[in-house]
Amino acid sequence: MAVLRDILYGVALEQVIGSTDVEVNALAFDSRKVTEQSLFVAVKGTVADGHAFIAKAAEQGAKVIVCEVMPSNFALDLTYVKVKDASKALGLIAANFYQNPSKKLTLVGVTGTNGKTTVATLLYKLFRELGYKVGLISTVENQINDEVIPSTHTTPDPLALNQLLVQMVDNGCDYCFMEVSSHAVAQHRIEGLMFAGAIFTNISHDHLDFHHTFDNYIKAKKAFFDGLNRSAFALTNVDDKNGMVMLQNTAAHKKTYGIKSMADFKAKIIENQFSGLHLDIDQQEVYFKLVGSFNAYNLLAVYGTALLLDQDRMKVLTVLSRLSGAEGRFDYLISPNKIVGIVDYAHTPDALINVLSTIENIRNKNEQVITVVGCGGDRDKTKRPLMAQAACDWSDKVILTSDNPRSENPGTIITEMQAGVSAVNQKKVLVISDRKEAIKTAVHLAKAGDIILLAGKGHEKYQEINGVRKHFDDKEVLNQCFNLLK
Repeated sequence: MAVLRDILYGVALEQVIGSTDVEVNALAFDSRKVTEQSLFVAVKGTVADGHAFIAKAAEQGAKVIVCEVMPSNFALDLTYVKVKDASKALGLIAANFYQNPSKKLTLVGVTGTNGKTTVATLLYKLFRELGYKVGLISTVENQINDEVIPSTHTTPDPLALNQLLVQMVDNGCDYCFMEVSSHAVAQHRIEGLMFAGAIFTNISHDHLDFHHTFDNYIKAKKAFFDGLNRSAFALTNVDDKNGMVMLQNTAAHKKTYGIKSMADFKAKIIENQFSGLHLDIDQQEVYFKLVGSFNAYNLLAVYGTALLLDQDRMKVLTVLSRLSGAEGRFDYLISPNKIVGIVDYAHTPDALINVLSTIENIRNKNEQVITVVGCGGDRDKTKRPLMAQAACDWSDKVILTSDNPRSENPGTIITEMQAGVSAVNQKKVLVISDRKEAIKTAVHLAKAGDIILLAGKGHEKYQEINGVRKHFDDKEVLNQCFNLLK
């Protein structure tokens, strides 16, 4: 329970009708979750406008209404607070209500198109190995020390986020590493949080269904860095063409990492094999379990972050050399007859090219690369032909299939992908809408030594068709197919 005037601290108020001395014992932005003595925030969402549910929230016991537009009728026993931006106010109110848990541990955010999950997960694993109590907020799962909490969003809503941070504080966590999505920044889900540092991995074509333009997408990522204070650090990938853009207006300590350019934290790839990476990091040669040049960047980001958090350099490198990455990120299996199967979350053209170029650099050129790929429904349509083009450019055979069609027709999605298949590449492409059959076919087509890439779903354990989620695990299906080869 908290007093309204205290939880409104830092919120830009335009008008208040009623008392700010009222006590609040719960927060809600969904009227169905309003309970007695709640504060209800009327947020204008992408699907519904919370202002339409103010009366319902009052009926269910709300004592405070926070809104952008005052209702025409007022209840005498309620307090109404008018703000310019209810989403932003919700973040600040949540942080204040839960007594600012982000200030009671060291919170580091990771943003970028690709690599967020791997970097956040590696940081979590590294600091656990270094002896700390640590929290993780990621696409794959949330963790509080060794307790796993299922994840529903890359970055949760402000209430769930602050509740998670409270649990971490209560469990003695020293650090929390979290993915910060562009949606979360644009929707002010991280408003009110105190970050000790921010990491930028890279940026490429994604989420234009939400941001509409690439410029808006970049601005959303950059806004995260713009909000950092002087005591924080901002670590960016200097090799990414938009990497330095992130640092332009930040008050934080500016640091860089890179492989091709001069940087504060520098690496050189000595060897890249299926068995792992051999890197020179700041004149120290180290072998890592992770594979691919994209993972060289991820490892470098983790290394730089650990040093910025005052960890011992050699301890960091020693522990990092033992760690595996996040589930569904270049996860690979080998069949009894030596077919290599790789499961990866690559769901953007750039991520797909990263994985396929890694395979290209490692393969001995005598084997086939067979790529099974689809695109998600109700998401950025402009990347669909680009995904098919990338798969064709880097593979010997391509099977276009379903990812998570959601509410869209799977055939329509595949047809839009086929627009990226050139005339010369038509002969290498098969269309099999059923993902399980597509995987079975890839295994049937493969010979000893061939490489199968299952792209797009990675760690996901479901497939969503017509709005219904059914169990589906790429790695599980691939394993089943491989076992039939015994």
